[in-house]
Amino acid sequence: MGPDQRLKWIVCMMVVIQFLAFYLVKDLDWKWVLFWTYAFGSCINHSMTLAIHEISHNTAFGNSKAMWNRYFAMFANLPIGLPYSASFKRYHLDHHRYLGGDGIDVDIPTEFEGWFFCTRFRKFVWIILQPLFYAVRPLCINPKPVSQLELTNVAVQVIFDILLWWMWGAKPVVYMLAGSMLGMGLHPISGHFIAEHYMFLKGHETYSYYGCLNLLTFNVGYHNEHHDFPSIPGRRLPLVKKIAPEYYDDLPQYTSWVRVLYDFIIDDTLSPYSRIKRKLKGDVKQE
Repeated sequence: MGPDQRLKWIVCMMVVIQFLAFYLVKDLDWKWVLFWTYAFGSCINHSMTLAIHEISHNTAFGNSKAMWNRYFAMFANLPIGLPYSASFKRYHLDHHRYLGGDGIDVDIPTEFEGWFFCTRFRKFVWIILQPLFYAVRPLCINPKPVSQLELTNVAVQVIFDILLWWMWGAKPVVYMLAGSMLGMGLHPISGHFIAEHYMFLKGHETYSYYGCLNLLTFNVGYHNEHHDFPSIPGRRLPLVKKIAPEYYDDLPQYTSWVRVLYDFIIDDTLSPYSRIKRKLKGDVKQE
C-alpha cells in the first residue's frame, strides 16, 4: 500500500500529450479531427478518467496529503473537458464501502435502465450512452449536496474550456469533449464498465481482466484485487495476484473487453439488471 511515485509524472505526461494534440488538431479538416478523436483522443481521455480513479484512492501523494490528491485530480481532469474528478471521488468510495448498496452505490443502473434497455439493439444504444447515464444516475439514485471542491472543479474546468476555445477555436474543444464521450461509450476500453461487476456467471459479482489494455488503464482490470485492497496502487496490483495466486487464479476472469461488450449485447439473459443489489442495514457512512 501507499502512493505510487510514478503516477503523478505519468499523469503530467498524458496531460501534456493532450495539450499538444489540442494544438495539432486546430488546423486539421473536420474529418481528420473526428478520426483522431476516436482513434487517439478517446483512448487518452478514458485513460485519464482511470488516472482520476487512481488519484481518488490517494495514490498520487498518499493519505497524509489528501488535498494534494484532490487538486491534482482537477489538473488531470482538464483534458477531459467535463468537471468530473471531485464528484467521482465522493461516489466512488461509497461504491467500495457499500458495493451494490441500494440507493447508495450509483454504479448500479436505475430501474428504468434495467426495464428499457432489455433488447439487443437497446443494449447497444445503452453502451453508446453510458457516459450520459453515469452522469445522470447519481442525481436519480443518491443526490448529495454540492461541495466546495465540486464548485472549484466546475470553475477550473469551465475556465480551461473557454480559454481553449478562445486560443485555438472549436476543433480542439470538439476533439476534447467528443473524445471523452466516445471513449466512455462504444469503445474497447469501456468494456471494463461491464466486465467489473455484471453477473455473467450467477453468483460471481466481481471479475478481473488480465489482458494488454491494462497498460492503458492503470491495471483497473485487476478488479478483484482492487476491491480487496483499494489502497494498493494499480501498478502494484499484479504483485497481489502473484503473491496470493490461490485466491485469484481459479476465479472467473476475462481475456477481452471487446468480447465482454459483444457477449453483453448478444446474450439475451444479460441486461442492466444483471447486477447484485443489496438492502443495507445499520448506519451508512457516506462521503
